[in-house]
Amino acid sequence: MAALATGTALLAAPALAAAPAVPNPGNNAWMMTSTLLVLLMILPGLSLFYGGLTRSKNMLSTMTQIGATASLAMIIWVMWGYSLAFGDTAYPEPLGWFVSGGSYFLAGTDLSSTAATFSDEVISKYVFVSFQMTFAAITASLILGATAERMKFSAVMAFVPIWLTIVYFPIAHMVWFDGGDAGASGLLFADGALDFAGGTVVHINAGVSGLVLAYLLGKRRGFPSEPMPPHSLTLTMVGTGLLWVGWFGFNAGSALEANGSAGLAMINTFVATAAGGLAWMVIERAAGHKGSALGFCSGIIAGLVAVTPAAGNSGPFGAILLGILSSAVCYVFVAKVKAKFGYDDSLDAFGIHGVGGIVGAIGTAVVYQPFLGGPGDGSTPLGEQLWVQIFSVLVTIGWAGIGTLVTGFLVKATIGLRVDEESEVNGLDISEHGERAYN
Repeated sequence: MAALATGTALLAAPALAAAPAVPNPGNNAWMMTSTLLVLLMILPGLSLFYGGLTRSKNMLSTMTQIGATASLAMIIWVMWGYSLAFGDTAYPEPLGWFVSGGSYFLAGTDLSSTAATFSDEVISKYVFVSFQMTFAAITASLILGATAERMKFSAVMAFVPIWLTIVYFPIAHMVWFDGGDAGASGLLFADGALDFAGGTVVHINAGVSGLVLAYLLGKRRGFPSEPMPPHSLTLTMVGTGLLWVGWFGFNAGSALEANGSAGLAMINTFVATAAGGLAWMVIERAAGHKGSALGFCSGIIAGLVAVTPAAGNSGPFGAILLGILSSAVCYVFVAKVKAKFGYDDSLDAFGIHGVGGIVGAIGTAVVYQPFLGGPGDGSTPLGEQLWVQIFSVLVTIGWAGIGTLVTGFLVKATIGLRVDEESEVNGLDISEHGERAYN
């Protein structure tokens, strides 16, 4: 009777509330590590990679612009960027396709706050905010490869906040925001676009924006008649290695858990990159040149860029094919198309990041399929997924191009974009920062 009475009391009592989800410490630790790896990509990875490719008189300027851009992006991210891209308030259509809200200055976030992953797990929200913050920081920094050696530091600092607000945050929202039942999901997310780690959000976005800004700035003095070789391929090679290491946080971290999907992204980031680096040198040799260190570094980046959207959406052999294809297409743009059209993409931000991102984003539709060992189940026909990927690429190109044009014209009309001729001749290290990389 006592047992029956106890059972009856339990049945009569209100249902116990479900316990709040607790972050898995292993997943949290992996995501914190991944966040730091992405920071390694920026400082020192991208700084050394780009810095070594410039002339010595612009080495410090290039590195300083990257460091300051990344720092500014981080501050903006916690003030309003996170809210616009991943905020807790999901708006109805059509506004909800492009931005969210409700989390300005990280309102409502504390130690117990969590963010959902792709399963029933959660991670600490502060960790997710930090991880996505590094993506915003590196995307804005990548643009500077197209504008190196001639853009004013003050212009960079004015350009970055506006560009992030009207270009990066909406594109990140469109591709990655899941509104659930609360409101609209991002436009491209709802359409079924596959972008595991940022082929559209990061690379096409930065590459196209860099190309537009390079046209607004005009060519460097003496380009293309004067030789402008990299001043230190040694530093570029070091930067390449750091980028490759950091990219594991970028790609494998985008699984949001330490699981099989992260493992797949990891092996793909190995093999696609290796294939890209070797393919570029083979193409150089086939074109009658010697396989070069610069070619190897360029191929490494081309492979990394192409596998980014496919990192968790491809099998290893599909990733190898993407790396080879990306190297070949990027080589043509860097060695042939750039010269034909005469645009001064200083360090080939568009030629490698923009073009490689397009190859990777569209190619993801193919390598995702099970007949190439991809993780897809074949429920979405190849042709249908291919159109979805092409549509996402076109939207990203259009949004980034128009948004950068508006931002660039605004900065140009107010404080100007470019240093004067004397400053450019002397080098931006001394003219903009009052110091030299080498004394």
